[in-house]
Amino acid sequence: MSTKDTCDIYCYDEEKVNRIQGELEKEDLSSVSQLFKALADENRAKISYALCQDGELCVCDIANIIGSSIATASHHLRTLRKQGIVKYRKEGKLAFYSLDDEHIKQLIVIALVHKKEVKEHV
Repeated sequence: MSTKDTCDIYCYDEEKVNRIQGELEKEDLSSVSQLFKALADENRAKISYALCQDGELCVCDIANIIGSSIATASHHLRTLRKQGIVKYRKEGKLAFYSLDDEHIKQLIVIALVHKKEVKEHV
């Protein structure tokens, strides 16, 4: 038995491959990739997690939570907003951010649960 993590011979299930390729063409996976790319930055992940903990935070709160300047926090928030991860509202001179919807919170929670499971199995 081989210890390589690849097949020892080349063969594939043509029907399965064609079906899945057809499904791939129907989906917009580039937008999914962009969503995960935005969350892949540690500071943006921290911001998203912070917003899971408290429904709404102002830019100053976020900057303090991630230990950055207001400008850096704003830059990260702009990226998250462009990807539809957060939304904001103005109240006088303050800008408050929150997660765009419950799905983002679910993604963060699922990722954390998965990470804990991976640590347990290693």
